Parts: sequence; C-alpha cells; structure tokens
Amino acid sequence: MPTRTREQLDLLLRTVVSDVIGTEPAELHGGTSLVDDFGIDSLELMEIGSRLESALGLRIQVKDLTAAETLGEAVDLLETRLAEPR
Repeated sequence: MPTRTREQLDLLLRTVVSDVIGTEPAELHGGTSLVDDFGIDSLELMEIGSRLESALGLRIQVKDLTAAETLGEAVDLLETRLAEPR
C-alpha cells in the first residue's frame, strides 16, 4: 500500500465524514469536534470507521475514533496506525 501524506489523510477523513454527516469537506478542519460541533452519534462514527477501514486497508477500533476529540487527532490516529507494522 502506498504511503499517504498527512494532507491526503486529512482530505480522506474530511471527505468520509462529510459524506456521512451531510456537510461539505471545506466546513471541517483539524479543530472540528464531531460530537460538539456536529452532534455525531455512534452509528455515524461506526460508518466513518468502516469507510476509513475500506479506504486504508486497516482495522480501526470505534473506541480509538471516539478517543479522538477533533479531526486533527483522528488524522494523528490514522498516521500512527498506518505506520505500524502489519
């Protein structure tokens, strides 16, 4: 699997989240809190996780996504997970 830059991960995450919650990727930024700013629920979070898993070819625990309070923290999580040996 090709290495993805932080910018590519950020765009992927914003695109997936915007598709699930019905907003535009440009409305989302690193400091966006999905719970506080958009009221995202656990089913939406599971859908986001599933789409990211498919796009990136890795397992993402929902608890890991819920631990990320902002989109920037979620990008950090994805970077870390992609750097781990498989």
